[in-house]
Order: sequence, then structure tokens, then C-alpha cells
Amino acid sequence: MVDPVLALVSTVRHDGRGGVADDLGDLDRCRRWLADPAVTEPGRLALVGLRQAVRSLFAVVVAPEPPSAADADRLPAVAEAVRLVNSAVLPERVSLAWADEPVVRREALGGNGIELVLDGFARAAITFLASPARLELRACRGPRCVKYYVRAHPRQGWCSPACGNRARVSRHYHRHVD
Repeated sequence: MVDPVLALVSTVRHDGRGGVADDLGDLDRCRRWLADPAVTEPGRLALVGLRQAVRSLFAVVVAPEPPSAADADRLPAVAEAVRLVNSAVLPERVSLAWADEPVVRREALGGNGIELVLDGFARAAITFLASPARLELRACRGPRCVKYYVRAHPRQGWCSPACGNRARVSRHYHRHVD
């Protein structure tokens, strides 16, 4: 299962033709990605803003390695990114339920459809960034790839085997052409 925050930042991806595709680039693509036809343009813009904030924080986490090249020059400053993530979190009510054993229930207070979506992604980002998994976060080194991934083993340098193959082919090509 893909972590929701990694899914969100991966909406910026290589388009297969040397460019960058944005799954949230317009309202129709955003609605398809969220599988929610009720999303409005302000909601899409808020989601894009949250994604950019998280990508900014990911760029800090992977430093001193270079961040994803897709948008590194357009990311908000760290303080603004933290503010954007925190502002997307809705207040919640925590309660205790007891059937066979105690269960903690959390309920978001207020919020409509897109606000609940933003809240979910913001909470996922906070949880991820505060977890030990963030230490394994990397920007893919594959040619033209712009994704972030969580390293599964110490020698992993790419987000997928396909990116690793492209990197090896590119390296072989440059060794024999130069």
C-alpha cells in the first residue's frame, strides 16, 4: 500500500516524453485522481498548495542530496510550508468508546469534502515527517524521474526497477558515446 503522502507528492511525475505531468494540473485531472466529481477549483488549488508544501519539506529531508528536479525552484520556504500543512489540519474531538475493550475515536470537527481530504493528507504528511521512515526518504536518481520514494534497502537508488534500468542504460550509453 502506498503511503497517502507519497501518493500526493507523486502527482508530479515524469510524463514519459521527457517532460513533467501533473495529475492535479487542471480540475478534470484532479477530480479523476481523487475520484471525486464534486471538487471545485478552489479545492484543487488548495490541494496543489498542500502538495507543494509537502514537496518543500521533502526537499529539506533529502538534503544534502538534491531534491526532485520537477519543481525545486518553485517550492515555498520551509516556514511557509509548515504553516500550509498545519493550516490544513482540522480540529478534532477525541473520545473514548468502550465495547469489549477501550477504543479511541477521533472525529474531525467541521469541514466539507475537500477540507476533509486536505486534513487527511496533512495528517499523513505530519505522521510521515515525524516518523523514522523519513530518514529513508530519497529523490529518485533515475533519468528524468521526479518522484520521491522511501528506500527499502540501503543500496536502493531509484523509485522503481524501471528507473534503475533507465539509469543503467543511460550510463552505458554515455560511457560508449563519450
